[in-house]
Amino acid sequence: MEIKSETPAGSPALPQSSALPPEELEAFGNQLIAAIKTVYDPEIPVDVYELGLIYKVDVADNKDVTVDMTLTAPACPVAGEMPNMVRDALLTVPGVGEVTVNMTFDPPWTPDRMSEEAKLELNMF
Repeated sequence: MEIKSETPAGSPALPQSSALPPEELEAFGNQLIAAIKTVYDPEIPVDVYELGLIYKVDVADNKDVTVDMTLTAPACPVAGEMPNMVRDALLTVPGVGEVTVNMTFDPPWTPDRMSEEAKLELNMF
């Protein structure tokens, strides 16, 4: 199963086939997104989901979660901390199994990945 962040960030795209009932998968996916949205880039007053830093969230049938994420820049001062912050937030979701957060810089992040909400918050219109 897979939940994908849209480009720019937006509603998760839920998979069509899963061992979990669709309603349960949707509710679980929404809980995961809500947890991710509690993590903020310390230098930017917007959460990492709305910034478009979350590239993919995979959910296994046993509710193990794997996240592919990036940073606004490879030299970001919180590069070592941010994956753990996302992991810790996801571990607060009831029923979640193992959580793995992978850092990637392919493709590189650009402001085009930001949601309309994030752009409004940062006055980028």
